[in-house]
Amino acid sequence: MLPDKQTRIPQQCCVHGQRAVPRGMWDPQVCLPSQLRLEDGTMPKKAKPAGTGQEEGPAPCKQPKAEAAGAPLALNFDSPSGFFESFISPVQTETFFKEFWEQKPLLIQREDPALAAYHQALFRLSDLKSLCGRGLYYGRDVNVCRCVHGKKKVLNKDGKVHFLQLRKDFDQKRATIQFHQPQRFKDELWRIQEKLECYFGSLVGSNVYITPAGSQGLPPHYDDVEVFILQLEGQKHWRLYHPTVPLAREYSLEAEDRLGRPAHEFTLKAGDLLYFPRGTIHQADTPPGLAHSTHLTISTYQSSSWGDFLLDTISGLVFDAAKEDVAFRAGIPRQLLLQVETTADARRRLSGFLRTLADRLEGTNQLLSSDMKKDFVMNRLPPFHVGDGAALSTPGGQLPRLDSIVRLRYKDHIVLTVMPDQGGSDETQEKMVYIYHSLQNRRETHMMGSEETEAHGLRFPLSHVDALKQIWSSSAISVKDLKLATDEEKESLALSLWTECLLQVV
Repeated sequence: MLPDKQTRIPQQCCVHGQRAVPRGMWDPQVCLPSQLRLEDGTMPKKAKPAGTGQEEGPAPCKQPKAEAAGAPLALNFDSPSGFFESFISPVQTETFFKEFWEQKPLLIQREDPALAAYHQALFRLSDLKSLCGRGLYYGRDVNVCRCVHGKKKVLNKDGKVHFLQLRKDFDQKRATIQFHQPQRFKDELWRIQEKLECYFGSLVGSNVYITPAGSQGLPPHYDDVEVFILQLEGQKHWRLYHPTVPLAREYSLEAEDRLGRPAHEFTLKAGDLLYFPRGTIHQADTPPGLAHSTHLTISTYQSSSWGDFLLDTISGLVFDAAKEDVAFRAGIPRQLLLQVETTADARRRLSGFLRTLADRLEGTNQLLSSDMKKDFVMNRLPPFHVGDGAALSTPGGQLPRLDSIVRLRYKDHIVLTVMPDQGGSDETQEKMVYIYHSLQNRRETHMMGSEETEAHGLRFPLSHVDALKQIWSSSAISVKDLKLATDEEKESLALSLWTECLLQVV
């Protein structure tokens, strides 16, 4: 066990928007080859912007239909890549990352009753009654809010959530119910998000938004996460606007009078999926005269940019360089910290050090230190399982011996990194190899921010890194072939991984 504490920044995300567009797959920038016409043969028109009497926005792009022929469009849980391919079907994964990811929105509208029924079963308004009986609290688990004159009005009560009061605010105050991280309670959402965390290698959070007819929960805003929207019940009218901060690093509201006309406007129905990049300004409402809307916001890639990775990696590079190069250990000039501005000489020295670090990085294939890896694996979901999950905590099968053939288990739930010895003194600070895994993570605290989390895993001397890389890169390997000095070390390494439920004999 590797005890540690980590807090997670709660992910901010959407609620929402009135116009139906043809059902199908939508690229807001480039029309797909197939075209679909409305029944009257005309293109749909955008709503007139406030303050103008004549001008109309451009029509949404036409879309080919994505109707299922026969069998329902099923999600494939066999592997992370297979799951994501089915999740965004009929769009190809290669097309998605080449044309849409971090670039522009994608709308997939499907005429598939079976898929719509699957979405509806993920979370319903009627689920709230039983969930309230499990001890929900305002703020932590549920927010009650409404957008009034372009501003968010929070209607939370104090303490525990009672269903009758929640339903009263929903019906009488036309308030939106925002349910935080429903994967803590709903098994199928745990199953979906666990596969997405494996696929992206990044934390995946979610919120459910339930909005009455003719109401809007949140004002226009943008998020610091990549967003996937699943429409579960009813319909939601959406308006998307061009980013003012592409690939934004923080959540922010946008004033109504600065928005202009929507770049895209459409209505989601049960079974539909919408993706848009972080920084995309959006708002959504439930159309009047219809039933309530329920949608699920799935979000990922918070603080997962190259800038974040550089900040995470550079401390380890400096640590290594300072051990080997005396120039990094030389003192800074006297009174440098008292200067109002950094001196030209100091800037030249820093530039030189950065060039040295770049050269060192390009010239090495060593495993780099990464707190991001540790943070991810400590806070992510455990592997999805049915039952008590005993297989995640109790080793099974044969004990590995020197002549055993072994392979890694739960590879998608393990990270390998090097870090200064956290158990050593400040004077020694030797590097160790750390293996962190999420097998013992608590689903109930996933993405809850203020909850304490604990690191689970093993640590080994740096001399074990090549042997561990062998295990990671092999589908199966003989214990005796591991790159360690003695047979005792080889067998001890295999036994340690087996005891942690990370290795099995084949």
